[in-house]
Amino acid sequence: MKPHGWEVLERTRGGGVLVFDGGYGTELFAAGLANGACPELWNDTHADVVTRIHKGYYDAGSEIVETNTFGGTRLKLNEYRIGDWTRKLNEKGARLARSVCPPGLYVAGSIGPTSRLPAEYEPLGDTTDGDYFEAFREQAEALAEGGVDLFAVETMMFPQEATAAIRACKAVADLPVMATMFFQFEELHDRDRTMWGESPAEVAKNLLSAGADIVGMNCGRGPDRAIMIIREMRAVTNAPLVAYPNAGLPITRGDTVTYELGPEEMARHYPALLDAGCNIVGACCGSNPAHIRHIAEVVRSRPR
Repeated sequence: MKPHGWEVLERTRGGGVLVFDGGYGTELFAAGLANGACPELWNDTHADVVTRIHKGYYDAGSEIVETNTFGGTRLKLNEYRIGDWTRKLNEKGARLARSVCPPGLYVAGSIGPTSRLPAEYEPLGDTTDGDYFEAFREQAEALAEGGVDLFAVETMMFPQEATAAIRACKAVADLPVMATMFFQFEELHDRDRTMWGESPAEVAKNLLSAGADIVGMNCGRGPDRAIMIIREMRAVTNAPLVAYPNAGLPITRGDTVTYELGPEEMARHYPALLDAGCNIVGACCGSNPAHIRHIAEVVRSRPR
C-alpha cells in the first residue's frame, strides 16, 4: 500500500486543485522571532507557537501544510552553532505539523537552500554535489521519521542544489517530492529566469528528470509572474504544477517590512493562475492565513 502522500498526485490528476499554505517567516516574526535568529530552533523552544501557525493554515483552508524546517540542513544550522541539533529539530518540526493535521490532509517536509554556493562558483563556492546530497539526506531522513507525507524542496536557486535535494529525498523514503525554484523577473527582457539563467520550461524538465513528482515556483515577485511561469511550464509537461508566490514586492519603512498585496488583492490573480494549469496553489513571503482563506475560496468556487 502506497504512503498517504501519494494521494496528492492522484488528486491533481484530471485537473484537481489543492490548497497549499502561506508564509512562515511572516508569522514567526509577528510572534516575536528576532531578526537574525534561527526559525527552526522554535520547534524546540516555542513549539506552541509553531503548532498554532500550522493549525492556523489548516483552519484557513490549506490541505497541505509545511514543516518549520526551511533552513534545517546541518550546513545551514551550523551558522547558528546548532548543527548537532539537525535531526532533533527536523523530526520535531514534522511531529508538530502532524499533531494538528486533520484526517485526510497532508504534511510537507520543507527543505530549503543551504546558503552555500556550489564549488564551481570559485572563489566563493565551496560545496560539492556530495556535500549537498549528504546534508539533504540527513534532513530528509529526520523529516520522514517525524511523519511527513511528502517533501517540499523549495526556493532553490542553483540546479546542483535542487538536484541533490531531490535525489536525497528519493533515497530515504517512498514519498512524493515537490520541487520549486526561485525566479527573478528580468524587466529588460520581460522574462523570468533562475539565478543560473534557466527558463521556466527548462526548470520543469530538469527537475522532473532529477526525480521530482511535482514541480513549480515559489517566492519571487508575486502572482502576476507566477501565472507566466506556470504557463511556460505547462507548455512542456503534464506533471502536477505548484505555485506559491510572494504577496507582491516587499515595502520597507524604517524597521517595518510589509508587502504589496493584501489577501483579497492577491487572491484576484488566482483564477488566472488556475487557468494557466496550476494544480497546487498557496502563497509565500508576506502572506498569512487570511491570504490562504481567500485563495481557498477561489479554489472552492471553481467548477469541479
